[in-house]
Amino acid sequence: SAAEPGTGKKQRVLHERCLPEGGTSDVTSKSASLDDTTVEDAAINFPFELDPFQTAAIDCLHREESVLVAAHTSAGKTVVAQYAIALAIKHNQRVIYTTPIKALSNQKYRDLGMFFSQQDIGLMTGDVTVNSEANCIVMTTEILRSMLYHGSDELREVAWVIFDEVHYLRDKERGVVWEESIILLPIQIKLVFLSATIPNSLEFAQWVANLKGLPCNVVQTDFRPTPLQHFMFPAGGNGIFLILDEAGNFLEDNFIKMMTLQDSRAESKTKGKEQPDIIKLVSFVADRGMCPAIVFAFSRRECEALALQTSRCKSLRLVGESQVLSIKEVFEKALQGLAKEDQELPQIQNILPLLCCGIGVHHSGLLPILRELIEILFQEGLVKVLFATETFALGLNMPAKTCIFTNCRKFDGQDHRWISSGEYIQMAGRAGRRGIDDKGCVITMFDEDLDPETARDILCGQPSPLVSTFHLNYNMILNAMRSSGVDPEKIITKSFHQYQSCISVSSTELRSKELEAEVSELQAPNEHDDREAEAFCELLELSNDLKCEISSFSTKPDVALGVLRPGRVVKVMEIISSSSSSSPTV
Repeated sequence: SAAEPGTGKKQRVLHERCLPEGGTSDVTSKSASLDDTTVEDAAINFPFELDPFQTAAIDCLHREESVLVAAHTSAGKTVVAQYAIALAIKHNQRVIYTTPIKALSNQKYRDLGMFFSQQDIGLMTGDVTVNSEANCIVMTTEILRSMLYHGSDELREVAWVIFDEVHYLRDKERGVVWEESIILLPIQIKLVFLSATIPNSLEFAQWVANLKGLPCNVVQTDFRPTPLQHFMFPAGGNGIFLILDEAGNFLEDNFIKMMTLQDSRAESKTKGKEQPDIIKLVSFVADRGMCPAIVFAFSRRECEALALQTSRCKSLRLVGESQVLSIKEVFEKALQGLAKEDQELPQIQNILPLLCCGIGVHHSGLLPILRELIEILFQEGLVKVLFATETFALGLNMPAKTCIFTNCRKFDGQDHRWISSGEYIQMAGRAGRRGIDDKGCVITMFDEDLDPETARDILCGQPSPLVSTFHLNYNMILNAMRSSGVDPEKIITKSFHQYQSCISVSSTELRSKELEAEVSELQAPNEHDDREAEAFCELLELSNDLKCEISSFSTKPDVALGVLRPGRVVKVMEIISSSSSSSPTV
């Protein structure tokens, strides 16, 4: 463990070096040092002291070994990626930075361009290609996969590939793209995986080590730079209840109080016109200086409806006149490159009134230019309340002071279900800005069907493990047939899915052998045991016969009448006869 400078908070860092099968793993609970690397030798010197997990990961980069960095949102995983890029630039090598969505690619392109220089950073999306000769190219994982199948010459100069948000590998539809890309990458290219905390990180790293025949490190920490407090807001209420404190304690008494208050309000419901809960909650947050806030809704329609409803509240003022002027100025500059007819599109015309109220909307249905504009305004503090779908939590580096959940349920394409603990952790992690907020605040609008046990599972549960969703599809087969040297069968046998299946089979076989050993140790009964068993059966039969005789005698009228006195309890039995046996039942 190590203390964060100036805070006294302890950081527990696990660093394990997974070797290919046949080797052993080196485990240490403290970070590796960079004592051998002088200031002059370092690829880049940061203007702050590195956290222990960052130091450990950067040491792996200096050894030219692949590394998986698993840490909470806003913990500082990007520092490791920046160092890998700086290392490639220093040695005149190329690096590819992959993201799961275009919005994140665009943001990383902007952020890295500001951190390094625009000439060192390029961008490749399905819509646009910028500076394709740069040392670092930002792209989605699908584009990298396409380059691998086509045998792109650009990959010959690549030394590092950075997979941001690699936990997206468990996505049912697109997770297979990550596996294909990792499998097809040449072994000389080193890999950097950035992920939220995952319980089976060692399993994933061991698969990569076996796949490439080279070590793969795991650097993991459960340290959260800005602790979170989790609250719930009851329907029709005017305040919030602390349910999970920053130490991770579930306050069940507060939860019961909130449920009781909710029930009493439901019984005494009046016909009076009440303010909508979302406006109450946004006003509550704004009045207490808890903005900027991200409001997560699980559908585009709900996102837009809630934003519009909130903007119509005349008593709610989130931005001043000077900020409104700044918003309009940024808006006009952003649209200068659009044709006049495009500027008159309904989506563009409808968004400005919302922005002038300090309210934004962010989902995949927005025009790319509007999404980028809203992201910039949010980062500049001009959008105070942002209504977003859960894709906003997918790596976009835009933390807020407060996160609000409009519901604990979501439709996953098949059924309406409670959100998983992993989904909650991913979105709630956007609360709390490192170096700005002492604590982050997460508020969930209470669902009347939510019981304490379910709430505990959502708030206190473990992150979802990385489980392969690998599957064959026509796209993969056609790409493999068109590409020389790519065998679909080899992709299947090398997949993370196959690796996890083998582990599962191995554990089942081991358990089977253990059970067989237990059976073999069981001793067969000897003759002495047989005689004892026969004697016991005879005594049991005799006992049953005697019980029947006693029962027959005691139920005779002359005997029974002699014992029936006031105060006695009579148990009436009915004899149910069957072909096989007769047994008394009440």
